[in-house]
Order: sequence, then structure tokens, then C-alpha cells
Amino acid sequence: MNSLKNRVTLIGNLGQDPETKTTETGKKVTRFTMATNDGYKNADGQKISETTWHNIVAWNGLSDIAEKFLKKGKEVAVEGRIVYRSYEDKKGATKNITEIVLNDLLLLRSGKDQAKDEEGQS
Repeated sequence: MNSLKNRVTLIGNLGQDPETKTTETGKKVTRFTMATNDGYKNADGQKISETTWHNIVAWNGLSDIAEKFLKKGKEVAVEGRIVYRSYEDKKGATKNITEIVLNDLLLLRSGKDQAKDEEGQS
């Protein structure tokens, strides 16, 4: 049961190209945002689509993979744990951040990739 604690799996699209940095201790970290979409019908029967944005963090080996293969718009599946942290901005205000720290990353085919493959099969 311990493996089920603080575990999240998401499938969505990157909202930006990943940004990679090296920490003072030499560890690589890559950050990107990811959008997930959910839909439902309201009381009037209209289809409503909701987009939720997630901050994703990849360390070391996963950082290398994210940096090399991910681009804005790419569809990915991620699995990781939720981390909450806070910091003080330049004005002294406390900012709270929720992030998903990756344990696993799966590259999925984007709609553009699939369309290219289908054109090539004609």
C-alpha cells in the first residue's frame, strides 16, 4: 500500500518548451507546464471543457530525457508525486507552488505526428 501514497498520473500536452538548469551541486533539473483537459455536460446539455495546468519537475536522468525529447504541444503521460513548496518573491510576499516531481515519463504521439504518419501511408 505504500506505493499508492502521494502518487499521481496525468496525460496531457506541454504548454511550453522545457527549461533545464544545473543546480549548484551539479544536479540537472528540467521544468515544464502541462495541460490536462476534462469535459462534461452542464444542466443545459452543453458540452463544457476544462483545462487544468500542472507544474512538472524532472531531475537527473528524467531531466535529460525531457530536455532532449519534449517540446511545446507534445503529448506525454507522467507519473510522480505532488510536492507543495513556498517562497518569498522580490516584494516579500509568500508564494505557494504545487508541483509534480516525476518518477516516470512516457512520450505519446501527438495529433500532428499521427497526421504525418497517416499522410505517409496514402
